[in-house]
Amino acid sequence: MGNEHTDYTGDVDVPVEAIQIIDPAVVKKLPPGTEVKSVTAHGASFWTRTARLDAVVDGQPSQYFLKTSYGDRGRKMMSGEFVSMTTIKGVAPHLVPTPIAWGTYETLDGVHFFLCEFRNMTDELPDIETFPVQMAELHRNGTSPDGKFGFSVTTYHGNTPIDHGWHDTWEEYFTNTTKVLLQMEQEAQGPNAEILELSSRLFDKVVPRLLRPLETDGRSIQPALIHGDLWHGNATMDGDTDQPVIFDAASFYAHNEYELGVWRQPWNKIKKPYRLRYYRHFPRSQPEEDFEDRNQLYATRVNILDSILYKGEDSYREMLLTSLRDLVSKFPGGYEEWKAKQDSEPNGVKT
Repeated sequence: MGNEHTDYTGDVDVPVEAIQIIDPAVVKKLPPGTEVKSVTAHGASFWTRTARLDAVVDGQPSQYFLKTSYGDRGRKMMSGEFVSMTTIKGVAPHLVPTPIAWGTYETLDGVHFFLCEFRNMTDELPDIETFPVQMAELHRNGTSPDGKFGFSVTTYHGNTPIDHGWHDTWEEYFTNTTKVLLQMEQEAQGPNAEILELSSRLFDKVVPRLLRPLETDGRSIQPALIHGDLWHGNATMDGDTDQPVIFDAASFYAHNEYELGVWRQPWNKIKKPYRLRYYRHFPRSQPEEDFEDRNQLYATRVNILDSILYKGEDSYREMLLTSLRDLVSKFPGGYEEWKAKQDSEPNGVKT
């Protein structure tokens, strides 16, 4: 249901027949008695093929959105999206199209699908007043079932897998999963000695400096359900309800501010004004003075993911390098230097 923010040089591996036929496996997931009248290509994606199903249910016209993928990776993509969207639906029912099912075609080998309610989406940006409110509510109400950071299934940034696992602290989650992503970036773009050297200091100094204070000295954060890839291609307005709607979720339970890392990207039309309004409804975590640097750290992880995804584009690796250089140069002393300074202050730890 969305378009990516740059050109992609890969080919869609899903056979076009996937959105030209009405597969029995899809029909079985629809309400009993549904008669599918037509399937029409709808929307655009670099890794899937998408379509609108026009049907009749109990004599009434109805429409559904169908996304198709291919192979084992495609099967996991559909599973991850279904679990993500279903989880968001349980917390914020009006914010996402109702997910119906995911499954595997009977008539085309290796083709998998995700099926959901069809929403009449516009091409507008989400409303700058109501959208931050609704995202803050999702983050506040979407709590991790056992208080851990992570997610129960693999989700995908485009076609890049993220194996979340479960972690007791946000620093642990961020460190473990981001190290894996950096290895994937080196494989996708080719080895880069400067990135390897900077990333070593990132994990030794920057990540503890910016993330450990969130959960020490009496401070804490609650794992929050996030969309996971919330740029302007995955968020718009519902033309019928005039309310924000989000889709193509790659959810996990994170520090809520991580969601806003992609709102920092220069190519994203959901920008700083949305962040500022969001903080009116979900105050910045303590230590508050770190929030801008935390946001840059989260945006750096987005740069890693994009550098993996768009491996033919040098600009994403350049953005990654710039951000790494900035963060590493700003926090050479890491958490230890910050902690010593806090302990030496007359009033104790600052918040």
